[in-house]
Amino acid sequence: MGGSGSKSKGFWPFSGSGNVDDPTKDGNEQSLARVRSFPGATPFVFTRRSSMFFDEDGDLAHEFYEETIVTKNGHKKAKLKRIHKNLTPQGIIKLDHPCIHVDFPVILCEA
Repeated sequence: MGGSGSKSKGFWPFSGSGNVDDPTKDGNEQSLARVRSFPGATPFVFTRRSSMFFDEDGDLAHEFYEETIVTKNGHKKAKLKRIHKNLTPQGIIKLDHPCIHVDFPVILCEA
């Protein structure tokens, strides 16, 4: 149910090799050892893509708005209009504390 296909053998960095005599498997205990097929795979995440943007003035924010004056039936009303153009994404940022990858298959706490 809801399978994405990314966990097929050899493509998912946290899956075992499937061999019975795999040294990373100790009975029911799951090991934090790196997988042979992905030697750089680790359960920790050190960076993420930022959701913030820079505008042309260099200001950093999630969203930018400009105030516009709308005249309707002789009454002036101020409205905020969201700006979508001329925004530059902040890019990849380093996390202060490493996080565990959401797809890492280990139970950390069982209550």
